[in-house]
Amino acid sequence: MTPETTRATPSAGVAYAGAAYLLWGVLPLYFLLLVPTGPWEVVAWRVLLSFVFCLLLLTVMRGWAAFRAILRQPKLLGWTALAGLLIYINWQVFLIGTLSGNVVETSLGYFINPITTVLLGVFVLKERIRRLQWAAIAIAALAVVVIVVAYGDFPWIALSLTASFGVYGLIKKKIGPAVDAVSGLTLESFWLIPIAVVQLIVVAQTTGITMGANGWAHGVLLAFAGVATAVPLLLFAAGARRINLTVIGMIQFITPVMQFLIGVVVLHEPMPAERWAGFVIVWIAIAVFLVDLFLAARRGRRTPRTDLV
Repeated sequence: MTPETTRATPSAGVAYAGAAYLLWGVLPLYFLLLVPTGPWEVVAWRVLLSFVFCLLLLTVMRGWAAFRAILRQPKLLGWTALAGLLIYINWQVFLIGTLSGNVVETSLGYFINPITTVLLGVFVLKERIRRLQWAAIAIAALAVVVIVVAYGDFPWIALSLTASFGVYGLIKKKIGPAVDAVSGLTLESFWLIPIAVVQLIVVAQTTGITMGANGWAHGVLLAFAGVATAVPLLLFAAGARRINLTVIGMIQFITPVMQFLIGVVVLHEPMPAERWAGFVIVWIAIAVFLVDLFLAARRGRRTPRTDLV
């Protein structure tokens, strides 16, 4: 590998991961364009159309051999089924939050998510964490208490999002290189097809299916739900292979910042003083978390130089 290639790989990784988080950041605006389609119908189409899109990708990218190899491993299939259930919960809660005027609270969930990931590492993987990480966790917990007590509203959307995506990430880490991004999303979508079909039947019997009932432009936008789901995940997978977790940890805050700004500036969601207080405390926790990542990265760079002396 040439020096130019070595330098280009991290740059490409940052570009891929940055693009993924930017797309995730603007997803609330995309889903709001789908009104009057409700959250249950949107998620159903999201599942079905993601599956179709992934089948096309497997064909174009010649990924069927890797996909069949996964099918021969029942344990991996079980993990993908659990991952599918968790990402379904995440998608459904996110859509309910977005389409019910709670985009700011969805951003809170993704602000807290890195700290949730650290906690899962401690209690599930028995990892040891540094003092600054413990401080960030304590400050984030204080923020939740402030929002519940002072604002008087339990942030169930935020906590459901961070819990579901945190455990989803843990499973993806566990199955690791054994399941590539396209095969994984294909299987996760496949397991959710029965849920999606039931949801469409219920919607049809209650509020009515909106696909094709609100003009061609709305139909096209709704048909792109699968692409809007799959593309950021594939960009993220491409970026994660090229850059380390420290860089990803810093880039990932693009999404909640964008969602917060959309909720406050674009959608004018209410932000009373008590809610501002909770968010400010969360941002302090994130600052502590990022300082810890930065210091750990510096120590990591110094270690090889010491060894070479």
